[in-house]
Amino acid sequence: MHHNARIALTIAGSDSGGGAGIQADLKTFHRLGVYGTSAITAVTAQNTLGVDGWVALDADFVRRQIRAVATDLRPDAIKTGMLGSAAIVGAVADEIQLHRLTPYVLDPVMVATSGDVLLDEAAVGAVRNRLVPLADLVTPNLDEVAVLIGVRPADEAAMVAAAARLVRDLGARAALVKGGHLDGNDVVDVLHDGAVSHCFRRPRIATTHTHGTGCTLSAAIVARLAAGDSLGAAVTAALDFVHRAIATAPGLGAGHGPLNHWA
Repeated sequence: MHHNARIALTIAGSDSGGGAGIQADLKTFHRLGVYGTSAITAVTAQNTLGVDGWVALDADFVRRQIRAVATDLRPDAIKTGMLGSAAIVGAVADEIQLHRLTPYVLDPVMVATSGDVLLDEAAVGAVRNRLVPLADLVTPNLDEVAVLIGVRPADEAAMVAAAARLVRDLGARAALVKGGHLDGNDVVDVLHDGAVSHCFRRPRIATTHTHGTGCTLSAAIVARLAAGDSLGAAVTAALDFVHRAIATAPGLGAGHGPLNHWA
């Protein structure tokens, strides 16, 4: 690797099944040509069928991991995923501010693809109040939008409004509202960049192999931002990557299988 390699940092939970979380992030960073570093917030026991259980790490130890990376392998872009507790959210917010880690993509992971809840009420409030205002981009799905702003978008117009609210009312610099859970032949994702909204449309792929989609998307955006892409270009490239990764998913596991991170 040449000496001016770009570095990305993911602050997230471990997925023993390898399809989401830290594992998906590192695979995505590697595939897209950036050097991956990590701070692990929680360890899960999970596979494609669901989350059997999880343990959050001590918030101060999460802080020490971030500091270790930030002071020696300074990241060109970062993301957060599963955070697990309000104490961890606070520690992460502190470190992002202390080390001025930017651009920062906030993937507000609250519910797993399998439906398992991954964040308690106090932690949700801390994400809303501490992390969203620090985020250069927040990437909620429709369920996470509902948790953050209190209403679940039922159509494209509502998604556009929600993306704008995440910027205007909650203080993110930009928002990507993911419409994968809406019905329809197309999947629509809405990016509000702080000034204008842009809708991305792709044909829906009929598949249950979607485990780790959100993690992979936010990691791909971070990889492209670390490489120097503009926000719009990074989002476009990341959506293309995830679409290919879903279309060529390897069909592993008996439940919601992983994507193809070689896509």
